[in-house]
Amino acid sequence: MEERRTPPRAHTLPETIQLAHGTGGRLTHQLIEQLFLEYFRNPYLEGMNDQAILPGEGGRLAMSTDAFVVKPYRFPGGNIGDLAVNGTVNDLVVGGATPLYLSASFILEEGLPVRDLVEVVESMAAASAAAGVQVVTGDTKVVERGSADGLYITTSGIGRIPEGIDWGPHRIREGDVVILSGSVGDHGASVMIERFEMEFDTQIESDTACLRDLVEAVRDVPGIRCMRDPTRGGLATTLNELSQSSGLNLRIRERDVPIRDEVRGLCEALGIDPLYVANEGKLVCVVAPEEAEEVVRRMRRVKEGREARIIGEVTGELPGLASLETLLGAVRVLDLLAVEQLPRIC
Repeated sequence: MEERRTPPRAHTLPETIQLAHGTGGRLTHQLIEQLFLEYFRNPYLEGMNDQAILPGEGGRLAMSTDAFVVKPYRFPGGNIGDLAVNGTVNDLVVGGATPLYLSASFILEEGLPVRDLVEVVESMAAASAAAGVQVVTGDTKVVERGSADGLYITTSGIGRIPEGIDWGPHRIREGDVVILSGSVGDHGASVMIERFEMEFDTQIESDTACLRDLVEAVRDVPGIRCMRDPTRGGLATTLNELSQSSGLNLRIRERDVPIRDEVRGLCEALGIDPLYVANEGKLVCVVAPEEAEEVVRRMRRVKEGREARIIGEVTGELPGLASLETLLGAVRVLDLLAVEQLPRIC
C-alpha cells in the first residue's frame, strides 16, 4: 500500500486542533494554506475568496459553502437558521453574484426540542424568501445526546455573476477608498451577552441580514474593486486578508469606524477589541476614489447601508499589512488574531 504523503508545510502544524483554528485569524490561515490548500490546490481554490468563481454555460457561476455552529443557537436578533442563509447568500453577493439556490445540511442532537427546530427552519424559510433563493437539496443526521449543542447547519449556495463584473483583491490600487456599510461588532456582542447571560440596560441585537439589496444598489458602479463581508474575525481580519492578497496597505481611521456605545462598553469590559468582533450584516467595499461618494450615497438609500461611510484609504506603505490611524494620530498595525477571542460566534 502506498504510504500517505504529508505535505511538507503541514509538518509545522500543531499536533492537535485548537479553538483558535476557527477564528478566521492566524491559525485558520495557517491551517488552510499548509493543509487544505496543499491537498486540494486548483485555480478556483487558490483565489482564497469568500466564493469560488466557476465557468458555466451562459455566464460565470459563484459557489460558496459555510458551516454554522454558533453557541447558543438563539441570540437577540436572530438564530442559527437565518444566520445560515444570510451568511452563505452574503458570501455570494459580495462577489457580485445574484444568488439562486442553496443546499442545507442539518446535524441534530438527540433530545433537541422539535419546537426549536421548527423555529430555526421557519427562520431559514423567511430568510431564503427575502434573499430570493430556494433551498433545493439537503441532508439530515442525528448524533447522540451530548455530541452537539443542539444543532449545526451547513449551507452551500450557487449564484450567477453578470457580465462585466470582476471584483477581487487583484483589482485594488493605491489611492482607492475603503467604505464600510455600518457599525461593527453587533453580532458578536449579541452572542456574547446571550452565552454568558449578561444583563445590559440596552439590548444589543445581531445585525444578521441579507446584503443582496445593498450590493445590487451599487453593482453597476464601474469603480468598485472588491467587496467582503467582515464576519468571524471582524473588520480587522477582513482588512488583513485584503491587504495580504493585494500586497498593499488598507489603512482605516479609528474616528471614522462606527461602533455603538453599548458594543464598545461590552468589549471594554471583556478586554476585547471590537474591530475583531464578528458581523453578519455588514460589508467592506474598496472603490476607486472618484466613485466613492456615489457608492456611499447609493448605499445610504438601502436599509442595510444607512450608516455607510468612508473609513480609510489604500496606501503603498506597510505593503501586505492592514493598519489603523488612532485617535491620537499614530498608526498601528492591525495584525491577525493569534488566539480566540470568542469561539463559535457563527
